Amino acid sequence: MKKLEIVGYKRANLGRTESQVIRAEGNVPCVLYGGQEQVHFYAPMILFRELLYTPDVYEVTLNIEGDQYRAILQETQFHPVSDVLLHADFLQVADDKPVKVAVPVRIVGNAPGVQKGGKLVTRVRKLRVKGTVDKIPDYIDVNVSDLDLGKSIRVNQIPVEGIQMLEQGSNPVASIEIPRSLRGQVSGK
Repeated sequence: MKKLEIVGYKRANLGRTESQVIRAEGNVPCVLYGGQEQVHFYAPMILFRELLYTPDVYEVTLNIEGDQYRAILQETQFHPVSDVLLHADFLQVADDKPVKVAVPVRIVGNAPGVQKGGKLVTRVRKLRVKGTVDKIPDYIDVNVSDLDLGKSIRVNQIPVEGIQMLEQGSNPVASIEIPRSLRGQVSGK
């Protein structure tokens, strides 16, 4: 899992008015939960760019007025019109506590079906998994080297170690579609 640090400041007053003032100053109201107690804080909006606009999963080190917390971004709220980040929820993590995250899929290998004229279609961009933070990979590699025309790789065919897949095993992850020009040739075999 990739790592990122966000520096934040504790919030004294909670509520809508205080949150609007924080947003007007270019900051994002946040909450950290999953530990001994909830921590309400705010952080500069610019620090969230690398965390939000990427498919990667990050372990975030929250530095809140000198206190260090390990966390993952659990949920975000955006303004419906301006698409500005309104709020962020973080879940505190520990080495022995499993977490649920969506890990990006990375296609590796050359499919024989593509070389025969088929089209490789990625059905799923991320797979939900459960495991401890140290076991969660940056990517889940899906090897398509054995994929022929009309065939698919399903979730239960992907080898993973140390983590549990939360997706249904029969869901296709990648497949080779047969183009219209080849359909008569393939079905006639």
